[in-house]
Amino acid sequence: MRILPFILTSAITGGLIYILSTRAVLPAPLGSLLSPQEGVWQNAEPADADYSADLRFPQLKGKADVYLDDRLVPHIFAEVEQDAYFIQGYLHAKFRLWQMELQTHAAAGRASEIIGPAAVNHDREFRRLGMGYAAEQSLIEMEKDPLTKSACDAYTAGVNAYIQQLTPASLPLEYKLIGYKPEPWSNLKSALFLKYMSFDLAAREEDIEMTNARSFFDPAAFDLLYPRIQDSLDPIIPTDSSWAAPSVDVTVPATADSLYFRNRDVADVSRSQPDRNNGSNNWAVSGSKTKSGKPILCNDPHLGLNLPSLWYEIQISTPDFNAYGVSFPGAPGVIIGYNDSCAFGFTNGGRDVRDYFEIQFKDASRKEYWFNGAWQKTEFRVEKIQVKDSAMVTDSVAYTVFGPVMFDASFTGKRTTGKRAYAVRWKAHDPSNELKVFLLLDRAKNYADYLEATTYLNTPGQNCIFATKAGDIALRTEGEWPAKWKGQGDFVMPGIDSTFLWRGMIPSTETPSQHNPLRGFVSSANQRPVDTTYSYHVGRNHHFPLYRGIIINKLLREAQAVTPADMMALQVNNYDMFADHARKLFTGTIHEQDLSSSEMRYFDILRNWDGYNQVETTGSTVFEVAWKHFYDEVYLDEFKGAPQPVMYPIESSLVDGILRDSAYRFLDNVNTSEVETLAQITLAAFKKAAVELARIDSAGKLPWAKFKGTGVNHLAKLAPFSRLKLPVGGGTHCINATRDTHGPSWRMVIHLNDNTEAYGVYPGGQQGNPGSKYYDSFVDQWAAGKYYPLWLMKRDEAKDKRIKWKMTFQKA
Repeated sequence: MRILPFILTSAITGGLIYILSTRAVLPAPLGSLLSPQEGVWQNAEPADADYSADLRFPQLKGKADVYLDDRLVPHIFAEVEQDAYFIQGYLHAKFRLWQMELQTHAAAGRASEIIGPAAVNHDREFRRLGMGYAAEQSLIEMEKDPLTKSACDAYTAGVNAYIQQLTPASLPLEYKLIGYKPEPWSNLKSALFLKYMSFDLAAREEDIEMTNARSFFDPAAFDLLYPRIQDSLDPIIPTDSSWAAPSVDVTVPATADSLYFRNRDVADVSRSQPDRNNGSNNWAVSGSKTKSGKPILCNDPHLGLNLPSLWYEIQISTPDFNAYGVSFPGAPGVIIGYNDSCAFGFTNGGRDVRDYFEIQFKDASRKEYWFNGAWQKTEFRVEKIQVKDSAMVTDSVAYTVFGPVMFDASFTGKRTTGKRAYAVRWKAHDPSNELKVFLLLDRAKNYADYLEATTYLNTPGQNCIFATKAGDIALRTEGEWPAKWKGQGDFVMPGIDSTFLWRGMIPSTETPSQHNPLRGFVSSANQRPVDTTYSYHVGRNHHFPLYRGIIINKLLREAQAVTPADMMALQVNNYDMFADHARKLFTGTIHEQDLSSSEMRYFDILRNWDGYNQVETTGSTVFEVAWKHFYDEVYLDEFKGAPQPVMYPIESSLVDGILRDSAYRFLDNVNTSEVETLAQITLAAFKKAAVELARIDSAGKLPWAKFKGTGVNHLAKLAPFSRLKLPVGGGTHCINATRDTHGPSWRMVIHLNDNTEAYGVYPGGQQGNPGSKYYDSFVDQWAAGKYYPLWLMKRDEAKDKRIKWKMTFQKA
């Protein structure tokens, strides 16, 4: 009888050994995860964690002190500038290493090494877009420059100094969960991160969608659906500006009408697209509009809301500069912030700098392609993709005079190209050194320094805002922008000769800009940079949001005796100008007698709503649902059968079209014999909306914040490490442009008075470890629309009560 217990015990023991050692349950062995000495328990940080340390490294040249305040913000004081970047790299790695590596692996097309076969298509696409190639080109340029190379070398050394100290117990939690260990950092990884930001901010285009739409709709319908410019234009640079004659020839090619604007085949490929709503607000008001007589600069970049956050707050003080703001974990320097003399910020330029060209290969080998009347030799870049728990994937990417062939018969994304092949010309492929912009702005003292710094901004192009204690305010729509003729790059272009190649870049002297304008402020909110009198094509209507810029400019024109508190209130302003404008289509056409009592309840909510998307308001939800149904009622019949992917009209085009013509062509349902009116369409849409609203209402989600569901997701979408269902107002068209997982990723207000009064907040925390109280410690403050005072610490304030820990760094 003893043998039975022995067999059972052995079976249980064997099962436990298998479960604890296998990777079949989780990517990492369960036994290692639960190990008391090295497992996930080691990542639970005590509430009274001590961050103080005395560290020595042979790479350092002098002595440095780092004071960590009560929000875990480091204030670095270094005798040697390179040491400051070494320490920044060390701190980024200490608090954000997993985030840094995840983002650069994704950028390089190496996600399969961590995730496995599910990421292969992503990796092939990113390599065919030329992300690695682009980073290599930029790295050459970066390392030619002594300042940038010195900063990157020191930063990389700091990251690696931290990695070398790691033990299995101290590995970040996510590494343990996926069974992966960090590899050494390199300057190329910093270049890759910057290219990842170029992808996020300067890789969105609709060439394929617009090509398909143009092939489906007649010219009149197409121009009505996709107008070149908004009726209510309020550009970044005011419409009364004058422009010099273009120095680059932008004459439309003689063959454009026959080869480009007509008779194009349908393009049918699918690719990753950055969020259309990536953008920002920024503005600066001069002393003539402030209560103190000193400028105030404000910035809030709108990006994906993630934990850990894209941003890491930091102060860097060296003998040459003293800068404070937010940095990118993955790159040296302060990116958005201020110093002893000035403040600086950015919004996305939004112009189209990524175009597709159809390539004609000689045969399936792709070794030659037709260009300028002859067969040209194709260059190939062999991409070897390591795949976790699977065989390596090899992809030979063809490179042409236009750039890499992103789509052809060998790789088509989710659809098929047939025999067609498309090369991508992307400005981010060109050598550039954007990092130098930030390194120079960190030490800028005046307007001349700002001008020099912004010349290094190529891709992504940005609206660079600047203000000084001396009283200057300025904004440049800076970037290396292709000089395009009207319509160039809106559709897939012929790639058989040089006719449709970019003609060159717009010279910096022809970049739209403002310096100390009479109106007393400069601003941008990703709207169109200029009006139609500007010499170069900057893109169609759908590239540029409209309403945030209009309301910001209106409120700034009216503003007087402005204070930082006024500017903070403006950044979290929840007025939805678009919805307030568009809801009149419903309230002005629907008659009460046509609604049931339940429908009438929602109609009353809509017409009594004040236009503000506040946390508890229900009018915002009613409008959102009603608008969705109205949009579908107007367009779905016409778009049925349209080739995919296709570009759907933006909301402002629909409203402007109806206001111009009450018999707007697309109001009629083509599937019925009668010609529908606006009143019929709004009524039908609202009745459908009421049914959906009743379901939302019964679920308790009619209040706007509950309906919208804003959350800050963990980068790997792990719900326990996320902050979901936050009480946040705002919306796409509000200055507070907060959506479900997207919105103001850093709010900053800088009052450039004698002592620099500064405020900021981001939806995250300094620590990347979910087991730390500093992981999400700023989220509630951000959600409430509140700010923290930003402290540009002085060296003699080391005993200030805000200081909680001290780290010393010196040469070993």
